[in-house]
Amino acid sequence: MNIQPIETTRVAAGSLHTADYLTLIGVAKLPPLTSPFDPGYDPLTLEGHLDQSAHLMSILKISMACWMIANESATRLKIAAAKSHGIPTVTGGGPFEIAVAQGRLEPYLDLCADIGVTRIECGEGFTDLRLGARDIVKMARDRGLEVQFELGKKHGGTFQESVVDQLIEQGKTWIDAGALQLVVEARESARDVGLFDEQGNFNAAFADRFAHVFGLAVVMFEAPNKSSQFAMLQHFGREVHLCNVRLEELLRVEIYRRGLHSDSFSKANLRPAIPAYAAAPSG
Repeated sequence: MNIQPIETTRVAAGSLHTADYLTLIGVAKLPPLTSPFDPGYDPLTLEGHLDQSAHLMSILKISMACWMIANESATRLKIAAAKSHGIPTVTGGGPFEIAVAQGRLEPYLDLCADIGVTRIECGEGFTDLRLGARDIVKMARDRGLEVQFELGKKHGGTFQESVVDQLIEQGKTWIDAGALQLVVEARESARDVGLFDEQGNFNAAFADRFAHVFGLAVVMFEAPNKSSQFAMLQHFGREVHLCNVRLEELLRVEIYRRGLHSDSFSKANLRPAIPAYAAAPSG
């Protein structure tokens, strides 16, 4: 049997694009929905991640207190690099808590504003606040800083029903005071903390309560590892806002969100859906 070769049309290199192909296979176009964190990378490494993935970042967390003891010029370079990519930045909650405990909140806010971050994170993860939410938000705003608040204790273990009730009320107080977003604590382990038990099992019912009261546009869920990231995405779908994701794990999270991961392609709420007109057979 004489088999004729299939003729293909060659196109100039560089004329085909990944974005067009993703549309062709039905991948949803999404706004940035992940807030990754920089655990203390050097400026060149951070700039490489920004070049590669800035379009996927909602806000970049300059995590923990690493930026305070690094060479200051490097810290300022990183903030400037994020700004040049149009990415807002937020400091972690730990430095805020220490500043309050040491009676030095105003100098801390002055420093954050001078370095050029967009937002500060407030919380009571390992200390207790003696200042009111409205006072803190006003102090931040007076310096051009936005505010987000983290819900939950770092050493308080897995949430109980009564704790969730208290945190929801606390979240309402901060949103009413002018905080833009809320973060649900999970630390770096997602085990025996917040929504996760000692084995890392995810409490979807408690997560739903936060989502129902505040909405997915306001509440962000810390998802520091693969199991927590996948659990959140499988439960809420692609619209959930995740944070505390390491920079090198951002692309993995985003392919899972878009149904391009082997474990998410089978999930009805994540799998790409080809438009009916595109999927219909020709002829």
